[in-house]
Amino acid sequence: MDQPRSFQAILFPSDGRPHMVITSHHRDLSETHFFSLILAVPGHHAYSQRLPHPEQFMDYIPKGLGPRAWKYQLVEALDGMNCKFTHPYIIFYPTVSSDGLPFPMNNFLREIQGPAFKERLAWRGNIVIAKYEGNPFSSMIDASIADFPILKNYFMTHGSPSP
Repeated sequence: MDQPRSFQAILFPSDGRPHMVITSHHRDLSETHFFSLILAVPGHHAYSQRLPHPEQFMDYIPKGLGPRAWKYQLVEALDGMNCKFTHPYIIFYPTVSSDGLPFPMNNFLREIQGPAFKERLAWRGNIVIAKYEGNPFSSMIDASIADFPILKNYFMTHGSPSP
């Protein structure tokens, strides 16, 4: 059995704590105690052999749902850019809560959005951001605090995707 591969990601906690770098893992899909499905990423023709586990950093999600408890948003460029990032970002956000109630509003991202904040587009729950090269999920690379200004720029002008 392969050892889990790790990569550094950024966590934006919903409770207002400052952002932090975390270590996340992904494993081969063939390992039965981890995910057993393959996600197709629109606009990318390769299927993943491994999946990350952002749910390990998300509060209030049911255990055992794996990738059914979260969705993702690709950030391949900022508004006004003429070309895509060499190493784009993938934002993981929770979608299924353990009690059926809405996730708490992410106060850290609310503060970043300032006067542009709109409650109907609020990011909710803990948000995990990773970087990748090539295709999402299959080749995660380390993110760092140096990525924060780019992410802050993105979150200042983008609300959460529609449910």
